[in-house]
Amino acid sequence: MSSHHQSRTNRPASLVLALALAGLATLTLTACGKDESAATAAATPAKVELDPMEVQITAQMAPNFKTAAVAQAEVASVLEIAGRIEANERKVTRIGAAVTGRVTDVLAETGDRVKQGQPLARVASPELTTAQLAYMRANATATLAERSVERARQLIAADVIGSAELQRRESEVQIARAEVRAAGDQLKLMGLSADALTRLRAQGSVASNAAITASTSGIVIERQVSQGQVAQPGDPLFTVADLSNVWVVGALPEQVARSVKTGQNVQIDVPALGLTVEEAPISGKIIYVGDTVSSETRTVTIRTQVNNKDLALKPQMLASMKIQGAMEKTLAIPVLAVVRENDKDHVYVKKADNHYRLTPVELGAASGGLRPVIKGLNEGTEIVIEGAFHLNNERKRAELE
Repeated sequence: MSSHHQSRTNRPASLVLALALAGLATLTLTACGKDESAATAAATPAKVELDPMEVQITAQMAPNFKTAAVAQAEVASVLEIAGRIEANERKVTRIGAAVTGRVTDVLAETGDRVKQGQPLARVASPELTTAQLAYMRANATATLAERSVERARQLIAADVIGSAELQRRESEVQIARAEVRAAGDQLKLMGLSADALTRLRAQGSVASNAAITASTSGIVIERQVSQGQVAQPGDPLFTVADLSNVWVVGALPEQVARSVKTGQNVQIDVPALGLTVEEAPISGKIIYVGDTVSSETRTVTIRTQVNNKDLALKPQMLASMKIQGAMEKTLAIPVLAVVRENDKDHVYVKKADNHYRLTPVELGAASGGLRPVIKGLNEGTEIVIEGAFHLNNERKRAELE
């Protein structure tokens, strides 16, 4: 009885001990699992979330980028103003009709290249017909006067007339010939060709119209005539310009007009050509500074002259004029350090080794490969001066990933 009772008493104690051991084992395994997870987490570095304006590169890529501290440099002051291409007025010819008449043909259009003497239009005119008849009469009178002189010489040989009569008739011939020349010159001014004049003199063939011809070689930049239109002398029907040399005209704000003089160097950037001043410089000198201020725009007109042998510069193209002034010491950075992002200037500022941030800056116009710093950088700040463009591509690629 007592033995059986002792057995029942010990059984629960054994069960409790077994459960305690099992719990201890579970706690031990759990603790081990936590230690292993912590070790694994410590071994794997946490991924850093970068600002979209920042970029971090590998050590292998680092040699591709060169940095330097922002410093003072001697830079020529540059004043940048808007401008446009215009034809050189000294090489522009306005051409009209020499007689009143109706335009029968238009032979040239805007943009055509023409040579001196080339017909641009034809005009039919009663004045032309009248002038041709006058030429024929003068020619006939001259012919009769020449025959009269020949007859007088024969009569003098026969001692029928005196030398005074011969002299009078010779004088009449000179006057008649002068009238023929004057009538012929008048027809040429009216636009009658040399061939038409020859036919008129030899055959009496009256031309029905006269040509309006180009008085100089160049490009037709304006046409103000249509077929059937009545043209008057003095009306500018065509404008022909020699565009091998053009003007670049700018509007200078009155506040800075006193700082610009003739003879100063100008760098010209024409966006339509798709090239910047650094890639394909167009340079010239200021040849004119206006003496008056426009009441509407409060600006002073300035002008420079540039060669245009390949005719790439066309009238009314927009341009940017960079006027170079005196050298001055100022904070400046290389042109290659600048990155254009959202139509604004930026540079990459070094934050740590292989870690850079895209930073907006305000810069002046380029001069001698440098751009003056107006706002956004301090002296001594380290920035990327070589490889900034590729670094920007790397930042965009990382942002997409």
